Amino acid sequence: MAIGWGKSYEEQMEEANQRASEEKRGHKPDAVRKREQALESLRLSRARIEQQLSRAVRPAHREMLMKALQAIEKQADELSQPSNSSESSGPPV
Repeated sequence: MAIGWGKSYEEQMEEANQRASEEKRGHKPDAVRKREQALESLRLSRARIEQQLSRAVRPAHREMLMKALQAIEKQADELSQPSNSSESSGPPV
């Protein structure tokens, strides 16, 4: 009873097997996974900078944090847009 806060060993193994099979079914290409990880990292950085900005008092510090926030948002926008490297870069028809 001590293993897993009341769950039996068999239940834990069954849940682990289900998670593993779900992960295999949901396997994403490396490029997609890396993009999602980068977006998550930027999201966390943005949250940290916003928290610092809410406490910043000095104008120079606030300005630096605002610039960092703008740079993070720009990077997130670039990552969020689908890459059209194989298509023409002209306007859509």
